[in-house]
Amino acid sequence: METIELENLFPNWSSLTAEQQQLLFNSCKDKKYKKGQLLHGGLESCLGLLLVKSGVLRAYIISETGKEITLYRLFPKDMCLFSASCVMKNISFEMHIEASKDSEVCIIPTDTYQKLADNSIVIANYINELMATRFSDVMWILEQTLFTRFDSRLASFLIEETGIENSKTLTITHEEIAKHIGSAREVVSKMLKYFTHEGIVELSRGKIHITDMQKLYGLVQ
Repeated sequence: METIELENLFPNWSSLTAEQQQLLFNSCKDKKYKKGQLLHGGLESCLGLLLVKSGVLRAYIISETGKEITLYRLFPKDMCLFSASCVMKNISFEMHIEASKDSEVCIIPTDTYQKLADNSIVIANYINELMATRFSDVMWILEQTLFTRFDSRLASFLIEETGIENSKTLTITHEEIAKHIGSAREVVSKMLKYFTHEGIVELSRGKIHITDMQKLYGLVQ
């Protein structure tokens, strides 16, 4: 990776010492992942910190029955901490990270991460802020799952997807939606059929077209 590229990706780069910048430059490795490929598989995995260069990553958990739910997604210039959970104290849940799209990431080894966290107040503060943000993301998901009607949750997800894809036509399966929002494919399909009946969406094989954004927004609590 070129220094200028790392400078644009890594947060608070200008606040690091020249030695810390060189450490990052020497240790950071680029890797590409295909859509659907698993990057991090739980507590037993300790890949290192991930800086997203391109694509989208999905952080999710799996229930004992095999149901998935997305906790948050990571976009270009985002950093993933939980892929280095082996060096974090009191992390006791298994988070999985996969590529939602073909993605390229910069992997910062755990020993490099540890040195930066131990010797840079700027980086330590940034990591604390990032942890707080991720905690807020997870609490929002928990609130949505426990207290929000399913039609509202599905509508919120579809609205979010149109923003990510910058399109009202989404190439996504009912199974993929179910994994994102922690539901069953049959439940998603049933609600989408209701949306179709209400003139909100049109369905085709592997695609969902939003026909009435106003009605979709109207479902969000």
